[in-house]
Amino acid sequence: MMKSHICSTLLFVISISSSYAFSASEAELLELALGIHERVMTIDTHSDIPLNFSTSEFMPGTADAQVNLDAMKAGGLDAAFFVVYVGQGERTPAGYLAAKADALAKFDAIHRMTDYLYSDRIGLATTAAEAVQIHAKGKLVALIGIENGFVIGKDISILADFRKRGARYMTLVHNGHNDIGDSAQPQERLMDVEVEHGGLSEFGREVVSELNRLGILVDISHVSRLTMLEATRLSKSPVIASHSSVTSRFDHVRNMDDEQLMALKENGGVIQLVAFDAYLKTGGGATVADFVDHIDYAVNLIGVEHVGISSDFGGGGGVVGWSNAQETFNVTLELVRRGYTEAQIALIWGGNVLRILAAAEQVAAQN
Repeated sequence: MMKSHICSTLLFVISISSSYAFSASEAELLELALGIHERVMTIDTHSDIPLNFSTSEFMPGTADAQVNLDAMKAGGLDAAFFVVYVGQGERTPAGYLAAKADALAKFDAIHRMTDYLYSDRIGLATTAAEAVQIHAKGKLVALIGIENGFVIGKDISILADFRKRGARYMTLVHNGHNDIGDSAQPQERLMDVEVEHGGLSEFGREVVSELNRLGILVDISHVSRLTMLEATRLSKSPVIASHSSVTSRFDHVRNMDDEQLMALKENGGVIQLVAFDAYLKTGGGATVADFVDHIDYAVNLIGVEHVGISSDFGGGGGVVGWSNAQETFNVTLELVRRGYTEAQIALIWGGNVLRILAAAEQVAAQN
């Protein structure tokens, strides 16, 4: 089912000079982009939520935030991975218990949104097919990602419970090393050494195998270069970089270099380019055009089948022109300006991540 409407607020289009040659007039480009945005299923793979999500302090329908259900509807953002994020803390029994408790609180909050508070507006998808079915009914779609494997501590059995609660990817590491592997950003406050495991730990290799067995995507955003390459090589399922950009456009430790991108392609995975200002250009002030420059680079190097989109809204994400869910159309418009076809845009906006979700389900079914 196509989106029921695209609110007039979408017609705010940032003023960016374009060097791309088109025979179509601006009005024709706008009409073409609006039609494509109506028809394709748009999925943002990384939207952070606070601990008070789905409470009277933060009602997901109307909360003053970059993402709420009203803004998703107005902006034509059909689906989002709501993220169970827990920051890296001390690797002690008390630290592990606290991290798990915070993770469970966020799982419960997402279920309150989809099962009770807004069940008429948004549904929780635990499979790729469910996401498509919910979208076809005209409802928004919620999926769940976990950010930071610290939430399982040293207890790999917790992963099966998280899968039952709807988890579809897990970022192995966040800022700071954990028991699974090395981070791209070691933390002085945690007394991290530069390299602790040299990639994945032995436990981390077991975690990758268990994620494959359960059908949870291995997320290699935030991890060190060596951790990414090892996890990608070991994973039997396609991996996801749920919110990363590319080093060749801007050299940042959170971005991925060409060797990493080629390894991801060989694995069959997808990099979800992230609209996070600090990862896109020197000096800040990144725009939608700067963001799509990263998409262009990845598409040209590894193919459109391995590229997607994420915002990191609620976690520091946002650029001029896509600073909240209500402005989502501007990304589609810029892709149309660059000459992407509707079929290509459909892959980038959601088709690719649905493919790897289904692939992970198939691998799990064979175990």
